[in-house]
Amino acid sequence: MHTAFLLGTGGFWTVAYVLLIRAGLRERTFGMPVVAFATNISWEFMFVFVRPPSGVMHVVNIVWFCFDLAIGYTVVRHGRDEFPYLPRPLYLPALAALLALAYPGMDFASEQFDEGGGAITAFGSNLAMSAMFLAMLAARRGTRGQSTGIALTKLLGTACASLAMLTDPGLAPRHDTALMHYLYAGCLLLDLAYLVALRTVRRAAVRA
Repeated sequence: MHTAFLLGTGGFWTVAYVLLIRAGLRERTFGMPVVAFATNISWEFMFVFVRPPSGVMHVVNIVWFCFDLAIGYTVVRHGRDEFPYLPRPLYLPALAALLALAYPGMDFASEQFDEGGGAITAFGSNLAMSAMFLAMLAARRGTRGQSTGIALTKLLGTACASLAMLTDPGLAPRHDTALMHYLYAGCLLLDLAYLVALRTVRRAAVRA
């Protein structure tokens, strides 16, 4: 079961990445919230180049990092239009500052809470990402750059990751904690809320 959940994590999240990139290119926006993108690409960079895992997971992280670069292109290319209150010349410096802050924060959190591992930071950033998708839906007042497919594959990918951790026979004691169980449950609940909210907004737009 553990291996099946790992495969589900990789498969569903890969589809989510592809759908995010396609939506961003097609609708000339970005599909992943900017702060979530910054923490996500920081995590991928860390566990591709700085503290790479062994085996297949390293290959998966490399693939996901490449997808993050593609999402980054949509953030750079179309992101200015999503922040009309920000002077256009400040957008790229602000994005660079965000990325510069995100990486050391992710690194320090990994060292302090997970002995340099990636589980706690992965689920912590996923919880924040789930909340930011809801915030992005509210801020845009519509589903631009978003889709049911993105919401569903994100939910299933993260749920599989949670189940993979729970069924891991070699689970480290630091991962069998109330914090980790809170992160699993929080991600699931927020992802479900986002899926329901997205479909509700989409149906309302169709009726209008």
